[in-house]
Amino acid sequence: MAALGWLTPRRRSATARSVLAGEASAEAARKSSQELEDQAPPVDEDAREPEFPVAGDDKAAAFFDLDNTVMQGAAIFHFGRGLYKRKFFERRELTRFAWQQAWFRIAGVEDPEHMQDAQNSALSIVKGHRVAELMSIGEEIYDEYLAERIWPGTRALAQAHLDAGQKVWLVTAAPVEIATVIARRLGLTGALGTVAESIGGVYTGRLVGEPLHGPAKAEAVRALASAEGLELGRCAAYSDSHNDIPMLSLVGHPYAINPDAKLRKYARERDWRLRDYRTGRKAAKVGLPAAAGVGAVAGGTAAAIALHRRRR
Repeated sequence: MAALGWLTPRRRSATARSVLAGEASAEAARKSSQELEDQAPPVDEDAREPEFPVAGDDKAAAFFDLDNTVMQGAAIFHFGRGLYKRKFFERRELTRFAWQQAWFRIAGVEDPEHMQDAQNSALSIVKGHRVAELMSIGEEIYDEYLAERIWPGTRALAQAHLDAGQKVWLVTAAPVEIATVIARRLGLTGALGTVAESIGGVYTGRLVGEPLHGPAKAEAVRALASAEGLELGRCAAYSDSHNDIPMLSLVGHPYAINPDAKLRKYARERDWRLRDYRTGRKAAKVGLPAAAGVGAVAGGTAAAIALHRRRR
C-alpha cells in the first residue's frame, strides 16, 4: 500500500514532529497508566519487603523497547495477522504483513521503510473503527500471537525493576493501544507508543506527529520523565536496535538486549551491558540499577494536547 501523502513532512521539521509524537505518546502513556493503577488491587504495604538494598529511590524508572527486546518479532505485524483473521482487510495485505515479519525475523533488525509501510497499512485499515473496538481485539490478539513470543529473560529483567518498586514502561513504534495491552498483560506500568488521532473515539487514519521511532522515542522518554519527576541519569533503558541509541543515551543505565550489529559495536565501545537471549550467550553480566518507587508529580504535556486539538 502506498504511503499516504499526509505522512510526508511539509510544514514541520522532522525534529518538531518527533517532539510532537513523543509528547503525545507520553501523555497517552500516563493516562493509560493511571487507568491501570485505578484497576489494580490494593497492596498490603506492611507485607512488602524491600527487594533491593537501595529501595527508596523515587527518581528512577525503566524503559523497554518492545520488538525483539521484550518479544520476538514485531508487534504490528502480528496485530495485522489478527485483523486479517477478523476480515479487516484482504489476503494481499496479509501477504505484505507476512513478508515484512519474515524479513524482520531473518535480519533481526528494524528497517524504517518496512516499519513505515506497516504503519501506513495499519492506519488505513483501522480508519473509521472505534478505539474501544481495537483495544478489545488487541486483548484477543495478545493471547493468539504475542504471549508465546515474550522473551523470558527480558521479562525477568522487567520484573526485577518492578520488584524494586520502580515503574516500568514499554517504548515502541507500535500503536499505543497495542503497547498498552501488552504492558497490562505483563504487569508493567504502561506504554509509550505511536499515537493515532481519534475524534469522538473513532480513528481518523492520521497520526499525531509521526511514528514513535528513533529520536521520537527519546523525546517520549524525556517528556514522560519530566512529567513523572524522574532523573534520567538514574533510569535504565533496554533495546535491541541501533535506532534506539538516542533513547539509550538519555539514561544512566543503558542495556543492549539481543543487539543488532551496530548497537553491539556501539555498546561495547561505551562499556554498556549486553545480553543476547537469541543464543543464550551472555555478552556481559547484566546488573540491575538501584531503584525504588516513582512518585508521580504534577506536570505533563499540555503543549502536545493543545497541538492535537488544533489539528482537529
